[in-house]
Amino acid sequence: MASIEHTIAGARTAVAARRGWLARAVARAAQVAAEIRVLRREALGMNRRNLAFLVPYNPHHLFALVDHKPSTKRALAARGIPVTETYAELTMQWDLRGLASLLRDRDDFAVKPARGSGGGGVQVIAGRRAGRFLKTSGAELSLADLESHCADILAGAFSVTPHSDDVLIEYRVRTDPVLGTISFRGVPDVRVLVFRGVPIQAMLRLPTRVSDGRANLHMGGMAVGIDLATGLTTHGTIRGRATDLHPDLRRSVAGVTVPAWDEIVTLAARSYDAVPLGYLGVDVVLDADRGPLVLELNARPGLTIQLANRRGLRPLMETVARTDVGGLSVSERIALGRELAGGAG
Repeated sequence: MASIEHTIAGARTAVAARRGWLARAVARAAQVAAEIRVLRREALGMNRRNLAFLVPYNPHHLFALVDHKPSTKRALAARGIPVTETYAELTMQWDLRGLASLLRDRDDFAVKPARGSGGGGVQVIAGRRAGRFLKTSGAELSLADLESHCADILAGAFSVTPHSDDVLIEYRVRTDPVLGTISFRGVPDVRVLVFRGVPIQAMLRLPTRVSDGRANLHMGGMAVGIDLATGLTTHGTIRGRATDLHPDLRRSVAGVTVPAWDEIVTLAARSYDAVPLGYLGVDVVLDADRGPLVLELNARPGLTIQLANRRGLRPLMETVARTDVGGLSVSERIALGRELAGGAG
């Protein structure tokens, strides 16, 4: 008799637990549906982005500056904004004759085109094995492979302009241990969208196996929204599909507090003072040893950040456009952005 009563009690507990799970799932689904309705109502489309915000607020002469990474770094460094260190710039095919000597004492570094975009042409070397270079993904490259890749960069294969390009050999960022737990074989970065000097949305971009250890979204990286006030990750999306699970790690990317969050947001706001593009994407990496570093600026930031945050940009942008922000300090602009992000929708 006691055994039967125990079995019945266990069944009741299981049913109650099942009902509780079902109730939570229904509530979560209702919340997601509400967020999607808000996103659709407030979403900023590409045409409106270009006509209402990008063209009117981004001076044409500044495009050339941010499209050239060394020039961007110099403008940021002049304002005391920390950037990734450049070891060397190669400007001619002749320079490749000295590549072996240049890399002789460097086991890890990054190779980038000076005028590249979207992660194209970037090779990140994390070490050496038997005379070969090891990428963060685990793949191997020979010196000849690197020379060939640099030759392609110099020829303009990855340039945003139809001209030749330069090769940058840079410091390799070491992944912060907190963010490393939700990143696959690469360094994540934070994109902060800044409008008229006001940070209005942010997302974390995570490398995946498909993206070959790079955080670029169009290569298969994962976007994760970040609460602008707290630095807490919220929702994930990958190739337009909503998910909170990293595709390779099978680990939730939500509920992680981004370290040094206030410093990251401050660097993003200060970047506008160094390069006054009204509509600006600021990409910040969090190095395990050096802390936040501005990786690059983007004069044409995309709109996936809305999906990652499940909040539309249009009302935020329109409010900032109507607000007199000219005399505001960096801290006041940050406070305004956080207030708007918290109260939107």
